Amino acid sequence: MRPRWLVTGAGGMLGRDLTTALAREGATVVAADRTALDIADPAQVRAVLGAQRPAVVVNCAAWTAVDDAESREAEALRVNGTGPAVLADACRAHGSVLLHVSTDYVFAGDADRPYPEDAPTAPRSAYGRTKLAGERAVLETLPDTGHVVRTAWLYGAGGANFVRTMIKLEAVKDTLDVVDDQRGQPTWTADLAARLVLLGRAALDGTAPAGVYHGTSGGETTWYGLAREVFRLLGADPDRVRPVSSAAFARPAPRPAYSVLAHDRFTAAGIEPIRDWRTALHAAFPALLAAERPAQPAAGLNDGSPDLTPGTAGPSARSRA
Repeated sequence: MRPRWLVTGAGGMLGRDLTTALAREGATVVAADRTALDIADPAQVRAVLGAQRPAVVVNCAAWTAVDDAESREAEALRVNGTGPAVLADACRAHGSVLLHVSTDYVFAGDADRPYPEDAPTAPRSAYGRTKLAGERAVLETLPDTGHVVRTAWLYGAGGANFVRTMIKLEAVKDTLDVVDDQRGQPTWTADLAARLVLLGRAALDGTAPAGVYHGTSGGETTWYGLAREVFRLLGADPDRVRPVSSAAFARPAPRPAYSVLAHDRFTAAGIEPIRDWRTALHAAFPALLAAERPAQPAAGLNDGSPDLTPGTAGPSARSRA
């Protein structure tokens, strides 16, 4: 009998790709979006886990409005902190493995080399504080079966994100000013979903110990570098993208200047880390372009290539975990 998976936040960008990845491999999947399951409601969570008896729960549900969290931290904490705590309690009661998706925002963002999984946390925003609260609840409640997977700079065809915004704006703007003093790892949700499937299976067979994992693409770039690559894939002049500092886009929540994460624990568990960000972007681009411009093919890309997987200026358009 195949193990049953429960995906919370299944209506979001990552949740959709994860549900698709699991279904493609023949897994038994229960997909619960926020209308179907309030993860911060203990009675609802107990009822769902009691009825479904999942072997693995993957929590993709989150408060993702980074700036709004500065003035509504209690609301963000309910989803990002209380919700994971409630899920962890229920998973402990039912013997389920929990994979909880977290974020680079738990770090200060002032490093000069990739953050290892055990690096000290020091969030500088309300969003980061609430996500760290969720991490701690999972790890404390489930020391043997709780897995935290930090990710960053997510993009995909199933929701709003920076890459799709660049595709949209290239068609209507002569030039774009994009932040060039924040470094990170653009990560395709389909790639992260594939690693979550592998991690869940490894957790069940005992080859992936509980704890923190980093699920981001290899390599690194800036938002400016990412925007230029999008323009290249569109067949547009990348010099239409102009670099600016973060000061040009003042936001309520501070953004990490450095969000590059190391991937040693995936490697130690025998799971290959996610590929280089540029390779992944090229593979994802036909689906991303189709989502924004359904009638326009991607310049220079062949939809039949085996490398293509079907499936706003500045960082304010970034999609969060």
